[in-house]
Amino acid sequence: MAELLMHAIEQGLAYGIAALGVFLTYRVLQFPDLTVDGSFVTGAAIASLLILNGGDPFLALAAAFLAGAAAGMVTGFLNTRLGISSLLAGVLTMIMLYSINLRIMGRPNLSLLRASTAMQVVDGSWSPLGPLAILAFVALLTLAVKLGLDFFLKTEVGFALRAAGDNEAMVSAHAVDPRAMKMLGLALSNGLVALSGALVAQYGGFADIGMGIGTIVTGLAAVILGGSLIRSRRVGWMTASVLVGSLVYRMAVVIALRYGYAVGFQASDLKLITALLVILALVIPAVRERRLRKVSSC
Repeated sequence: MAELLMHAIEQGLAYGIAALGVFLTYRVLQFPDLTVDGSFVTGAAIASLLILNGGDPFLALAAAFLAGAAAGMVTGFLNTRLGISSLLAGVLTMIMLYSINLRIMGRPNLSLLRASTAMQVVDGSWSPLGPLAILAFVALLTLAVKLGLDFFLKTEVGFALRAAGDNEAMVSAHAVDPRAMKMLGLALSNGLVALSGALVAQYGGFADIGMGIGTIVTGLAAVILGGSLIRSRRVGWMTASVLVGSLVYRMAVVIALRYGYAVGFQASDLKLITALLVILALVIPAVRERRLRKVSSC
């Protein structure tokens, strides 16, 4: 069970980077972006292809980030320049990415079991840490991404990005183009999602065309669960809550799959479990708020 929980923590941190990307669009930009279901696979596909062709696995992570950022800019262009609604723009980009990802991989899946991935390099070079080597690497990378995002959101451009999500008219009045901010936010968001996809592919040893299905739901689950557990308007605490939510979500999924047989759950019910967790995360805070209002009114 301890080993299972350690894998859940590793996966929670790896997927936590994608959740940070979803946090940018969902919380900061107020933009329902479905591109992430495609850009997650794009990151995995780009990284896998580079590694299989002898590329450096760590540089492959950076290349995946850039590819995801490009996908996000396509969504931003469709929305801000062509006037397509945010939801439809994300759906269109996601659909296009399905074909592009197949082109990149050349087939529905790629195996990295015999390739030199970042996990294998870390496992060999950080051998004194033993079984904790991969956990330490994923934790350090996720922490670096979190701190980098915190720093960016506190810069002048970061403040403009946050303001664009709250009030576009106010941003325009201060001579800042909200369309540019929106494109920047989408690029950064999908870049993080693609980075997460590349990391998950190297962790799992494969890239698959369907591995991104439900990324938006998983990311939302982490954002909503974390926001319920840690209530704060400070940037550092908000991003920390996303990572905590991702860890809680992954552990809940592992426990549900491990002991869910008692109520009839199977491994194929993962998406069902995900949806149920998101529903609970949405309903519980609303019920709690209604009760508080009822008590205060009395």
